[in-house]
Amino acid sequence: MRQDMHRKAMGWLGMIVLALFGTLALTGASKPLPAATNGNWNATVVRTARDSHVLGNPNAKVKLVEYISYTCPHCAHFEQESDAQLRIGFIATGKGSIEVRSFVRDGIDMTVALLTHCGAPSRFFANHSAFLRSQQTWIAPVLAASEGQKARWYSGPLPARMRAIASDLHFYDIMEKRGYSRADTDRCLADTALAGRLAQQTQEAAEKDYVNGTPSFLLNGVPLAGTYSWAALKPQLEAALD
Repeated sequence: MRQDMHRKAMGWLGMIVLALFGTLALTGASKPLPAATNGNWNATVVRTARDSHVLGNPNAKVKLVEYISYTCPHCAHFEQESDAQLRIGFIATGKGSIEVRSFVRDGIDMTVALLTHCGAPSRFFANHSAFLRSQQTWIAPVLAASEGQKARWYSGPLPARMRAIASDLHFYDIMEKRGYSRADTDRCLADTALAGRLAQQTQEAAEKDYVNGTPSFLLNGVPLAGTYSWAALKPQLEAALD
């Protein structure tokens, strides 16, 4: 199942990268590293040169990377099970950090990924959590979508496709509750440069980090084979912290 989803994702991503964006270079400026707020690293968020986001101490002893697909039910379950425990026992002290990287499988994934990146880096993790924790609600209309709706999702200019998905799946409502106007949301959905980078980086994740399903993890740069749940990940984090 995971390999089948991966093949479908690679086909869609290949078309996006080649047809719309071409070859993209990743750039990033060097910035001073942030410090903890009142001794708690949970308020520290850094957006990296690869458009991922790091929560916690950038110089932490243990660095966890999570590849996320927003249409993946296992990712939503992982968020609900792990978030509080990661923040309290792993991130707050500065011993650990978590970096979230998008792994986009289709147009819906891309739409949500663009919206989680909307605004300042400090807003990413709350956006990320809002979409994962409401996944069961917004994904239901996908199953009932008409052929006409699906045609709008996958044909035409990328911003128009993203807006159609956002409208049909009520993403504008989610963003409004997060403090974003419709104009704010539309600007984020029109970020074709970011969409191209996220698509390219998803391909690179499959090739370089052996990601063939989500959630997938790297621990201090090492891919964790067969680790897709909090129950499997937790003892590995505890061992790394000792």
